[in-house]
Amino acid sequence: MNSPYDAAARLARTALSVRGDRTCALPPLLALTDPMRQPDPVALAGILPPGSGLIYRHFGDPDRLAIATAAVARGMDRGVVVLVSSDLDLAIRSNAAGVHWPERMMPQAARARARGCGMPFSGSAHAPSTLARANRAGLDAVLVSTVFPSSSPSAGRAMGPLALAAWARRTSLPVYALGGVRHTNAGRLYGLGMSGVAVVGAIRNEGPTRT
Repeated sequence: MNSPYDAAARLARTALSVRGDRTCALPPLLALTDPMRQPDPVALAGILPPGSGLIYRHFGDPDRLAIATAAVARGMDRGVVVLVSSDLDLAIRSNAAGVHWPERMMPQAARARARGCGMPFSGSAHAPSTLARANRAGLDAVLVSTVFPSSSPSAGRAMGPLALAAWARRTSLPVYALGGVRHTNAGRLYGLGMSGVAVVGAIRNEGPTRT
């Protein structure tokens, strides 16, 4: 059975191969934590290959500062960029590289940019109208979902690669494909203008974890 290290390496290679020519401040492979499918950001930072990115979604965990700080430290050792979701102060205190903003928090991202925050920002987009909001908010990239069928409880109906490409043509921002992405289907994104792929359960589901 393949190890999660092998799965992560395959995804990183595939993400790099589908990356288009849009300049992006973030790596081509972004892995998001999840309370059920990928609950340990420190372990995930140790699995991801150098040159990848990790988004720590803390969901209000009371130990989020300690966890974020440990994940950032592990990421620095591994050459993995770590972003913190939803919380600029947490990102600053943990020395994270940047912030990932859920779609509903675009106004907070815009205010942070207006105050002069220059760290990388990514954001989630579940509707085409969000692309313009993300651009106005000063985001560096958007994670568009849901691309492929996904078992996530929060996943919407899969749009498919061609619809995703149409979304990408509506914005100058770098676009990442999120939702049901695995190394077995990520190649379908080649040549569609993506800047990379974002995954949640793919690395864990490809093989046994060591968390």
